[in-house]
Amino acid sequence: MLNSDTASRPAVSGAIGGSGRLRWSRARWLLLLATCIVIALDGLDVSMVGVALPSIGKELGLETGSLQWIVSGYVLGYGSLLLLGGRLADLLGRRSVLLIALAVFTVASLAGGLSADAGLLIASRFVKGVAAAFTAPAAFSLITTNFEEGPERNRAISIFTTFAASGFSLGLIMSGLMTSLSWRWTFLFSVPLAVLALVLGFFFIPKDARERGAGHDIPGAVTLALGMLTLVYTVVSAPGAGWGSLQTVAGFVIAAVLLAAFIVLELRVHSPLIRFGIFRVAAVLRANLAAITLFGSYVSFQFVLTLYLQDVLGWSPLSMALALLPTGLVVAFSAPFTDRLIDRFGPAPLIVLGLGALSAGYLLFLRLGTSPVYWTDILPSVLLLGVGFGIGFPSIQVQATTGVTDDEQGLAAGLVQTSAQVGGALALAVTTALISGGTEGSGAAAQLDHFRPGLYLSAALAVAGLAIAAAPRRRRAGRGAPGREDVALDTPQA
Repeated sequence: MLNSDTASRPAVSGAIGGSGRLRWSRARWLLLLATCIVIALDGLDVSMVGVALPSIGKELGLETGSLQWIVSGYVLGYGSLLLLGGRLADLLGRRSVLLIALAVFTVASLAGGLSADAGLLIASRFVKGVAAAFTAPAAFSLITTNFEEGPERNRAISIFTTFAASGFSLGLIMSGLMTSLSWRWTFLFSVPLAVLALVLGFFFIPKDARERGAGHDIPGAVTLALGMLTLVYTVVSAPGAGWGSLQTVAGFVIAAVLLAAFIVLELRVHSPLIRFGIFRVAAVLRANLAAITLFGSYVSFQFVLTLYLQDVLGWSPLSMALALLPTGLVVAFSAPFTDRLIDRFGPAPLIVLGLGALSAGYLLFLRLGTSPVYWTDILPSVLLLGVGFGIGFPSIQVQATTGVTDDEQGLAAGLVQTSAQVGGALALAVTTALISGGTEGSGAAAQLDHFRPGLYLSAALAVAGLAIAAAPRRRRAGRGAPGREDVALDTPQA
């Protein structure tokens, strides 16, 4: 087993081969594989459940608003605790946090597949989300602390994020196959993969030291968890309760009070859970905004597309999965090239390119009619989405952690993943509000008009993200590397 601590790199470091590519030992590849399986499980879980929603709704008698909670239950646990999970991974040891949370994720996956009640199913989804809130930032910070910043880390992050995006995209085809048997297999499919990741992680993930001062900010940890939980719950429940209802307004007020209290606590304690100076790093801020729009637009798009193609056009789960398979293939085949592009141009221009491709894909999809031709109406958008994810997703992850010290890599990883999940939760909540309720008419045209606002929302989010990413940025004197933006705002880092 490898041995290291948070202050040093593993003894076996990457080497440059004659071809200019990095060479790693078998142990380092297995370390990377363990973390890649973990992050792929998150993507698989979300996409496989998305395709299975109509089948789950029919068997358990759930309406669109209730079906949202199959997705939102996971997002509630995940988005609420990601920041806490990332920071606790820094404080308590990334390996320990990852393995314990992964074991919980495995048990929850098994429980979800065996659930016969909608309430129990949603509860298992929430528990899985809580577990993933600890596994995802722990896995990502293990990458950033065990691979040296620069080409070595860029390559590792490129492979890592390709697994995440490929898991999300290729999960669609697996979901089609599994749902053809039973929607339950979309939950059970994760179990053997999680067990494999546990075994690899136990033997090949290096031990790391706990940060000094760990556990001193318990009030901050509790306040942050309650504040984020209240915020995400309010967002995902707003479509059913009403955005102007007393429940929704009170939820936002309580969340604001709790998060304000958290800020006050953090500014007063000697060893804060979160150092707010990280928010002054320009690259980190832009990466988080990009993550919000990228995930928000895609979660909204997939939710609407799944319901329309299956419920309105009558496509089978397998047919829909095959139709969207090119997205996953484009992402998977982009792996050998993305890190080289990041090394050459920097992540910022590639984020612009990725969000541009996503925007074009959503805008093209607005041409969708009641009798779409796959090759001309769907495939161009599907390919553009693959390009957008394949380039944009790894670039966002690199930019979100560049220039961040090792002892805050978990925090940076949790922050960007929280942005993505909260963005997805908010977009899904707004989408559900836009498409919930009855339609005027029962034909395919009326149904399409009913779903179209959700498609407009996806396009608008992606275009907004593109505008933010493409906005002019300040450069620090003497930093002339292509595509490298100024790492700090005008205010000095705290």
